[in-house]
Amino acid sequence: MCELLGMSANVPTDICFSFQGLIQRGGGTGPHKDGWGIVFYEGRGVREFRDPMPGVESEVAKLVQHYPIKSHYVISHIRQANVGDICLENTHPFVRELWGEYWTFAHNGQLANSEQLPLGKDLPVGSTDSERAFCWLLERLRSTFEQCPGEERLSAFVYECAQALKALGVFNMLLSNGRVLMAFCSTKLQWITREAPFGAAQLTDADLNIDFSGETTPSDVVTVVATQPLTNNEQWNALAAGDMAVFVGGRLVRQVGNQ
Repeated sequence: MCELLGMSANVPTDICFSFQGLIQRGGGTGPHKDGWGIVFYEGRGVREFRDPMPGVESEVAKLVQHYPIKSHYVISHIRQANVGDICLENTHPFVRELWGEYWTFAHNGQLANSEQLPLGKDLPVGSTDSERAFCWLLERLRSTFEQCPGEERLSAFVYECAQALKALGVFNMLLSNGRVLMAFCSTKLQWITREAPFGAAQLTDADLNIDFSGETTPSDVVTVVATQPLTNNEQWNALAAGDMAVFVGGRLVRQVGNQ
C-alpha cells in the first residue's frame, strides 16, 4: 500500500516538517520505495515534484524537505507499487485541468477491474488503476456539472463517486482544486488541525521536533491529513471507513458518511 499526505491552511504555509516525516517511510522506516510526488498550489498555478526513486534516496526529495514553499493546499504521496511499472508517469499525485482549474488527486489502495471504468476527455498517461480512477472521476464531474458547483454539492457528488470506487477495492483518496481538500477513507486516514495555542510536535520517523508557537501567528489554522499519524506526541483524528472529510482554509467544514 501507499501513503498519503495532504494539507489545508488559511495562510500560505510550508509542509517541510510533515514531508520530512513522510519521506522517511519511502524506503527508510517504511516499504514505500517505488516513487513519490508532491503538488503545491500557488495562486491558480501548481508547483509539482515527482521522482520514481525511493524518497530517502531522492535528491529532489531532499530539495523539497528543505525548500519552504508556502501554500494553502498540498497533496503528497509515497508509492508501494501494485499496479503499473515503477516509472515517472505512474507516480502520484496526478494533475488535470477541469473548469479552468488544476485538480490534484492521490490514491492509496488497489481497485479490481479498473480498466472497465468508462472514460471521456481525460485519458491516463500511465498504467495505474489510480490514474484511471481519477480520469473517470473527472469525467463524472464534467458530464454532471457545467461549472464547478458549490462546496456542499461538490462534496456530496465526490463522496458518491468515491463510494462507487470503494466498491472495487481499497480507495483512500485526497482530492483538491486549490480551494478545498477532500479526504475519503476506505481503510485508514488520519487528520490533525493545529491552531492557537500552538505547541511542540515530534516526528515518529525522524529525530526532528518543532515548536509551532515560534513559527506561526495566533490566527493561523493548519490541517494535515496522513495515512498514519506523523507525530508521536499529538492527538490525531481517525476517519471511519466510508467517511469523507472536507477542509477549507485549514478547517473541517464537512464530514460526509456514517457519522
